[in-house]
Amino acid sequence: MGRTAAVAEPVDEAKEDDGLAGEPWKTILFNCDCHTFDEVERVVIAATRCSISRARQISFEVHSRGCAVVCEGTRERCEAVAEALASIGLRVKVAR
Repeated sequence: MGRTAAVAEPVDEAKEDDGLAGEPWKTILFNCDCHTFDEVERVVIAATRCSISRARQISFEVHSRGCAVVCEGTRERCEAVAEALASIGLRVKVAR
């Protein structure tokens, strides 16, 4: 009787039973005292192409609550936004 080898299948994140299938990815920006509101707003606008009004809402939420969701969507989009924010030293996280 011969043995059969187990074959590893690639992980499909959408099929993982983590309760998050179909949930969008998020870019989360964390508060720090080393950047001005203007700096944060400029980079948020550049990274997300949002309005100045929306960038101000985000920067105020980060300041008052400690963090804010800056972007929701595909993993690739959220990682690109996170990279742009991190380029000036902001603390960010991409998560589901």
